[in-house]
Amino acid sequence: MKALLELFLTFFKLGLFTFGGGYAMLPQLKETVIEKKKWLTEDEVLNMIAISESTPGPIAINMATFIGHKQKGFWGSLMATIGVVLPSLIIIFIVSLFFEQFVNNKYVAYAFVGIKCAVAFLIFKTGIEMLIKMKKKVLNVLMFSLVFLALILFDIFAVKFSSIIFILFGGIIGIIAYAISNRKTREIENEEDLTKPESTSTDENAKVEESLKDKEETSFNNEDNENNVEDKKEDNKKHLNNKEVK
Repeated sequence: MKALLELFLTFFKLGLFTFGGGYAMLPQLKETVIEKKKWLTEDEVLNMIAISESTPGPIAINMATFIGHKQKGFWGSLMATIGVVLPSLIIIFIVSLFFEQFVNNKYVAYAFVGIKCAVAFLIFKTGIEMLIKMKKKVLNVLMFSLVFLALILFDIFAVKFSSIIFILFGGIIGIIAYAISNRKTREIENEEDLTKPESTSTDENAKVEESLKDKEETSFNNEDNENNVEDKKEDNKKHLNNKEVK
């Protein structure tokens, strides 16, 4: 129960002090989840961001659901999701009661200009941090370069292109790359398995040859010993015969 309450309060706090959407939440989320609570590692957060962006719904809610489920299963995901949604629901309900006065207030408009600038900086900072900590593999660098170039070109030429296409394209390329690498790994393992019996058989043959050589040497030594014994017997007989003759 204490862990569920902790999940609820943590995500309630994140939802209460986050402006500008899910990406603006990422710096606070990473600081809370990785550094303070130690719930996830850096790699797990990056993977969770990719999953949350690929699934339907706001990224903040998806991440809260995934993190809660990882910590305490179904009830953890439920409490984390309610916690992150409840502040926005309460604030929007209050604002809706005074909507006209709220929108026409110049101080509120000026405040939101500053908030937009801060949110843009937070999103940019999070993107740079993710880029730095991304594993610099050939596929990752190539995909990032292609998507980044495509986004710039589409913005310059005012081409309407859904971000879902980028996500699907990246997912398909990732699956193909994984299948190729997995196939190569299996081929290498099969080659190693095929070479192992040959090496063991050659080792066994070498051992058999060594044992045969040892046996031959021992038999040869035994024959030499027997010959030496017989020679000694003959010498003794000759010696005795000489004595009798004398």
